[in-house]
Amino acid sequence: MTTESPKQRSGLVPNIISGLATGLFSIPEGMAYAQLANVNPIYGLYSGIVAVIVSSLSTGTILMMSTLTSAIALATGSVLTKANIQSSQMPQALFTITFLVGAIMFVLGLARLGMIVNFVSNAVMTGFVAGASLLIILGQEHHLTGYKPVGANQFQETINWLQNINQWDKTTVAVSVVTIILMVLLKRVRPLEKFAAIIVLALVTVVVSVFQIPTALVSSIATIPNGLPSFMLPNFSLIPQLALGSVSVAIVALAQGAGISTAVPNPDGSKAGQSRDFIGEGLGNLAGSFFQSMGTGGSLSRTGISVGAGANSRLGGVFAGLWLGLIVLLFGSQAEKVPLAVIGGMLTVIGIELIMARVPSARLVLSTRAWASIAAMAITFFSALFIPLQDTIFLGAGLSLVLYVVASSKKFRLQQAVRLEDGGWEMREAPKSLSSGQATVLVVQGLDFFAEVPSVEDQMPASRGVANAAVILVVRDMRTISSTGIRWLERYAKDLKANGSALFLADVDAAVRESLMRSGAAAAIGEANIFLATPRVLEAEDVAWTAAQQWLAQRPALATPS
Repeated sequence: MTTESPKQRSGLVPNIISGLATGLFSIPEGMAYAQLANVNPIYGLYSGIVAVIVSSLSTGTILMMSTLTSAIALATGSVLTKANIQSSQMPQALFTITFLVGAIMFVLGLARLGMIVNFVSNAVMTGFVAGASLLIILGQEHHLTGYKPVGANQFQETINWLQNINQWDKTTVAVSVVTIILMVLLKRVRPLEKFAAIIVLALVTVVVSVFQIPTALVSSIATIPNGLPSFMLPNFSLIPQLALGSVSVAIVALAQGAGISTAVPNPDGSKAGQSRDFIGEGLGNLAGSFFQSMGTGGSLSRTGISVGAGANSRLGGVFAGLWLGLIVLLFGSQAEKVPLAVIGGMLTVIGIELIMARVPSARLVLSTRAWASIAAMAITFFSALFIPLQDTIFLGAGLSLVLYVVASSKKFRLQQAVRLEDGGWEMREAPKSLSSGQATVLVVQGLDFFAEVPSVEDQMPASRGVANAAVILVVRDMRTISSTGIRWLERYAKDLKANGSALFLADVDAAVRESLMRSGAAAAIGEANIFLATPRVLEAEDVAWTAAQQWLAQRPALATPS
């Protein structure tokens, strides 16, 4: 068994070969995805050149391929439609979206907000991707059959399409069916699996051209010259019109690329940060927007192609962009000969694959029996079919936020810590009421969100009619405190004082103590009653317990009822 030397593994050759494979793969997918947005296929090709090269040199995930994806294309098309962009405003409007997407990504990266993608739940993302994938399939009706359906939404168009089977063009249907069959068969042949799309594209295109089979070609909707993308400014006057929609495209792009750093670790062992990926993806879009690129983002499938073909450094992505640029320069015009039925057939297979890939995630969501998550997945899926995808993205983001708030509210817990004779502590359910003349230790978990403060008030032991009670509140998990939380602590401390009792805070983070000092709440509690967290486990609790016992010992004895 032979092994590669370090020089072979890190040399140019593996990256040159992988770049060629990825560049070739980008031809059919780039053209197909551009069609999802109803724009000239050439912009799908251009999206794999400058944007890919720049992002490959700047993302934190070294092997990430940031390029055009089906979901980004669908979202872009939705933004153009909802913004009522006219043909006279194209293609600059398209590049303006790319520019805005890049700016949003870049700013989020600089602000170190890479964690925001973690707030898009798996349930919502599963519903969105499945819905968007179904839209990909349904959106190919015209290309697959030669009949363009009409309707207010995709569902109505599909009904109209099925009602007019007699108007389908038989030749177009035959080309589509052959394309789908060849794609499925070649994807089952392991050595050819990754190159099935480019093989089918080339083979069917040659057959249609040689035998002059009458079917619609790319030339019927677009002109694709031999040449590299020229410099072109976005239309900055359209920014107000496209800004909100561009946020939705950025959300999709960033969410799709979030898992790549985990799936494809950096070969040099360095840690990839999502914020650094945001910056790299943003720079790719900013640069690409001046060279006729559509919006791009981390693509797990394209990254897989690149790595599988041998990429082991950033040069894999660089060569992918260079190879694609060379191919477009020399043979770009040949893309006009590609039958639209081939693009429709490939997208149909891609859409089915995307749906099948989400089936395990859907089963997982269903298996949890968490009805809020199941509902969020279903709502996101069905909304994609009936409302603009741009709105579905915002709806999904809102549902993810709701799920997060619901989950956060459930993590709050209040327990009593009882001091044992051996000096240890035992956790029990919080008591219903305080006891006069005694110290009660309460451990609060999850008090990070202002909405959780009412839960604290509801679960705190009753203090009515109680005197000379010491309440030790352990807040070891609290790293920050909201203004609502501060006001509650201040009010609770004053209520206890009014009854001759006292509040002690234990295991307090330095930042929380600082907030209490600045707000004046520390004065109401008593600065001496606030005990900072220490590296030693339970040390602050022990100190607070001792202080509470000393305070109780100094209190006047309670009168015995006659």
